[in-house]
Amino acid sequence: MSTVFKDRIVVITGASAGVGAASAQRFAKQGAKLVLAARGKEKLETLTQQLNDAGHTATAIACDVSVPEQCAQLVAQTVAEHGHIDVLVNNAGVNHRGPVRDKTAAELGQIVDTNLRAPILLTQMALKHIPRGGAIVNVASIAGQIPVVDEATYSATKFGLRAFTYALAQELADAGISVSAVSPGPIETGFILEDLEHVPDFVFSQPMSTADEIADLVVRCAQDGKVERSKPRATHAIATLGYLFPSLPKLLRPLLESKGRKAKAKYRAKH
Repeated sequence: MSTVFKDRIVVITGASAGVGAASAQRFAKQGAKLVLAARGKEKLETLTQQLNDAGHTATAIACDVSVPEQCAQLVAQTVAEHGHIDVLVNNAGVNHRGPVRDKTAAELGQIVDTNLRAPILLTQMALKHIPRGGAIVNVASIAGQIPVVDEATYSATKFGLRAFTYALAQELADAGISVSAVSPGPIETGFILEDLEHVPDFVFSQPMSTADEIADLVVRCAQDGKVERSKPRATHAIATLGYLFPSLPKLLRPLLESKGRKAKAKYRAKH
């Protein structure tokens, strides 16, 4: 077992499933002491118990990061128990897919509050307790590199999270605290598969990553402080070209949507 993060205090939001849970498993195997936060209390406590039964150290804190007071409580409880925070992983996220005109104010607000405001507030609160050598890892998205139709607000929050990451990385360079973004394409988790019919066909045109593959990027960023990692690389390359040449995505969209529909049909049949 690697001991890169031995006895280091790692806080992970959205930790009850998907990338959050996979990240918890990876940090645990490297000796970290985990504070796991999520809205889903039952799943969160099950994961925490499994980790503790396996000889790791983990604490579960039920927390809705879209509520500032609960963010403050998460930080306060962690510091009361451990004294400081070495790594903060802002992973919690939410999406309500579909045209903006069809969404309620509450739905749009929840996307912004969970995906953007919460990481900013949690980071600001945690920074008072992160020593030199600490790390902040924000789980963004390739949707924050190139906009996704019918996910406009989600894309906006991930663009914002990447901008926050890059600016804060420079701001904290002299403090010896790294700030990184992990920007995945589609991931084969419930975040997509449990909302299959509402996910744009375009999304399925890209290769799916596993939660564990993205968790590997999270841990690597916490270790070496690289400002951003993306997966799959081909999807990142397409997003970069689309950013540099805005007319390109519009030209490619019919082809990618056709490819995505076929892939989506296979996932529909499988699940």
